[in-house]
Amino acid sequence: MAWRGQISKNLKELRFLFCQTSPTSASTRSFIEKNYKDLKTHNPKLPILIREARNIEPQLWARFDMGVERGIRLEGLSEEQISKALEDVVKVGAALKS
Repeated sequence: MAWRGQISKNLKELRFLFCQTSPTSASTRSFIEKNYKDLKTHNPKLPILIREARNIEPQLWARFDMGVERGIRLEGLSEEQISKALEDVVKVGAALKS
């Protein structure tokens, strides 16, 4: 998972939005609980924002250079699929830089 160390080189900000209690946000909550520390360790200066709001659908938002943002709905995705979605966003950021 070498791409995890590249997140801060390709993104300016990473946001996770989800509900604290809904079953649709369960895998997103679990992903955050298991991976936040590792992501922050590899990218200490990258803002990783966790936004909890009642009855919101789980989402991942990435902000790139020049204010460009991309959002991904995480509803129905497993933890592995969320990790893959994050990896894909990092690759998009790398492509935008070149």
